[in-house]
Amino acid sequence: MVMRRDDPFAQVVVPDHKELDRGTLRAIIRQAGLNVRDFVELL
Repeated sequence: MVMRRDDPFAQVVVPDHKELDRGTLRAIIRQAGLNVRDFVELL
């Protein structure tokens, strides 16, 4: 899945799987401009 925002432009590709590898998830979080702690708080 490609998730994007137009203003300001940002795009992140997220695999459409039931489970993600830990490293893949961390890379997605980094691409989104977050750190792991901020991501967990958003859950």
